[in-house]
Amino acid sequence: MSNWGEVKKKLGSVFTSSDSDVELGEDYVELEADLGAESKSKVMVKPFTLNKYEDIKEILNAIREGRTISILNIAPLKEKDLTELKRAIDKVKKTVDASEGDIAGFGENWLVITPSFAKVWRPNQEPTPEPEPETF
Repeated sequence: MSNWGEVKKKLGSVFTSSDSDVELGEDYVELEADLGAESKSKVMVKPFTLNKYEDIKEILNAIREGRTISILNIAPLKEKDLTELKRAIDKVKKTVDASEGDIAGFGENWLVITPSFAKVWRPNQEPTPEPEPETF
């Protein structure tokens, strides 16, 4: 146990208890986990509501980031201004195309927008056949 006391003293000189992310205890040193890198590697499903044209900024940022599947409610803007709705959807479609994502409507008031690694299944779409293994 005397070795642990030496290690603790050395660590104590490197880490002080005034550091915000380090806590020194009697038998261990506890560091807060850095979840920033891990959370960026995950896919997020996020709902958006389109109340006005300016609301597309956050949606476009999510599309460009490439890790968010967006579920977009267009009903509020559809009831207010069809011209603005068309303009907003055109802008979203251009961004989706540029990022090689996919976009599809569900019902009359919902759109789903996916990043490049995901595609939306459509009922009239045939499944992609698996390549057959080569035989010799």
